[in-house]
Amino acid sequence: MDLFSPLSLGDLNLANRITMAPLTRMRSSETGVPGELVAEYYAQRASLGLIVTEGVWPILEGKAFAGQPGIETEEQVEAWRVVTDAVHARGGLIVMQLMHGGRVSHTELTGTDRIVAPSALAIDGEVHTGKGKLPFPVPHALTPDELESTKEALVFGARNAIRAGFDGIEVHGANGYLLHEFLSPASNVRDDQYGGSPENRARYVVEVVKAIREAIGAGRTGIRLSPSHNIQGVLEEDAAETKATYDALLDGIGGIGLAYLSILHHDPAGEFVQHIRSRFDGGFIVNSGFGQVTTRDEAIALVDGAHADAVAVGRLVIANPDLAERWKAEADENAPDPSTFYSDGAHGYTDYPTLSVGADA
Repeated sequence: MDLFSPLSLGDLNLANRITMAPLTRMRSSETGVPGELVAEYYAQRASLGLIVTEGVWPILEGKAFAGQPGIETEEQVEAWRVVTDAVHARGGLIVMQLMHGGRVSHTELTGTDRIVAPSALAIDGEVHTGKGKLPFPVPHALTPDELESTKEALVFGARNAIRAGFDGIEVHGANGYLLHEFLSPASNVRDDQYGGSPENRARYVVEVVKAIREAIGAGRTGIRLSPSHNIQGVLEEDAAETKATYDALLDGIGGIGLAYLSILHHDPAGEFVQHIRSRFDGGFIVNSGFGQVTTRDEAIALVDGAHADAVAVGRLVIANPDLAERWKAEADENAPDPSTFYSDGAHGYTDYPTLSVGADA
């Protein structure tokens, strides 16, 4: 196999093994509705083997930042249908990353009366809001009944995404957001069946994944993890503890036929990540680091070396909508402009040139 060969991940049939990593871009409306500009942005990248959207909230309580899209209302579902139709019209595949922000938020962003998490522990830091930077609030620790209703909201969001024409769902269990918060002993100090031991901390993530799998089908369900990422107060610094936690997670989700597992880790070919791969029965996608550019040579080496079935690429996909063609032709690449990653409008979003117009940056 090589980076440019086809790949099947469950029900997803990819034309190549270059996937678009989920990338926060903050271009949707205040009410979480993606507009025509969002549709154009994703459609431009349809030649990638698989597009994974930015994280999408299923319930306002799970919104994490301004300009983040949702999948809770009919208006959002209809708007996303425009996006998926545009991608499919160009022959692409697109899955939604379903994300509950957990404690990485503020009521100034959500408009709700609380922020929630596994435990009532605030992140040490500040969050950007419409009123400027504010300290992260102490979240409400979800009760068992509220965990059930939150799981139901995630399932409802997954069903809505399929109604909107998405080819599948990627469950966001990474980057310090709600599901990842359950996995870490630093953010989860519960003393019930969802806290304490590695098995208990993994339990809620397993339950959510299984519920979504039952709702939309295993072949359309993937999950994103970032073990040992140590971000946003979700610390996994004890190697033995971390291994035990992810072993428990894989005991729950390995063997149930999921389409893929996507791993964000600084050493994707290393022993720990490859151990996780050995415990999982579906496709395996790797992403070499948050904020780190994944190069063509690295991507080819990871697939050629059988360390992964596919590679997720972030920053170069932002700057090169036709990255699959560029890499196959060994053509020059546009350089990404970080100053426009989280800004408004088309600049730095849909105006990067493609090879077809012969204007490399």
